[in-house]
Amino acid sequence: MSDSSGSLKTILFALGANTAIAAAKAAAAVVTGSGAMFAEAIHSTADAGNQILLLLGVSRSRKPPSADAPLGYGKEIYFWSFIVALMLFSVGGLVSINEGLHKLQNPEPLSHPFIAIGVLVFAMFAEGAALRTCLQQVNKTRGSQPLWRWFRESRQSELIVIFGEDLAALVGLSLALAAITATLITGDPMYDALGSCAIGVLLVLVAILVGREVKELLVGQGVEPRVRAAMLQFLEAQPEINELFNLLTLHMGDDVMVAIKAEMSDPGSAVGVARTINAVEARFREAFPEVTWLFFEPDIKD
Repeated sequence: MSDSSGSLKTILFALGANTAIAAAKAAAAVVTGSGAMFAEAIHSTADAGNQILLLLGVSRSRKPPSADAPLGYGKEIYFWSFIVALMLFSVGGLVSINEGLHKLQNPEPLSHPFIAIGVLVFAMFAEGAALRTCLQQVNKTRGSQPLWRWFRESRQSELIVIFGEDLAALVGLSLALAAITATLITGDPMYDALGSCAIGVLLVLVAILVGREVKELLVGQGVEPRVRAAMLQFLEAQPEINELFNLLTLHMGDDVMVAIKAEMSDPGSAVGVARTINAVEARFREAFPEVTWLFFEPDIKD
């Protein structure tokens, strides 16, 4: 639950930051006529909408199990995270590219460019704070993993989405700032239009990367490789287990399902085997508290 609460805090912080940033960018886009600023306003508005969708996903993923969903609704967060990736691709990326192409065909000079630059600098500080909050939560679970490896192997889709959005936002702001500065120096609005196109391409690429990772979770992924290795090591060290035949895991949002098939060291009576398994299960749950469903099958062969 602590990880879930931390993720919720990260989403709420990002929502507040992006709402304020979107309003500032939209006002600056109207005043300056900047295509790059308009693209950034669309980007931040889409991000704020995405965070609302993530909040919906978190809420729905906490619904208790039912007859129709005996393993709960944890995967709801994966579905809504995938919708966010599609929104980032379409609303954020494609609309920004379209705006840039329109500005290339119909160039317009910038007015009050220093207003745009001031808003971008403010937005960079705000997005930096949002990314810092996200990284604080990421660092609680990634251990010594590099960020790229965490991104590929993490099972927390909401953090994957927020991290991707925040990182894209900072890079996008840098592109917008460079485009507007180049336009200011040269007087050529083409740089502003190219900035809008570059921001759109960036958002499309990030959306594809995020969508690919969330798709894997929707299809069904087990625990991270390092967690699976720790589970195997734990089970093989239990004196009650003679041979471990199989270990299957499945992530369901914040919850994990585990199925174990093993030969017990001292079969004994059926009651004795049941008590032995219960003891192993209790220790396993204590070592891996994220495990909600645990199924243990004693056998003599795989």
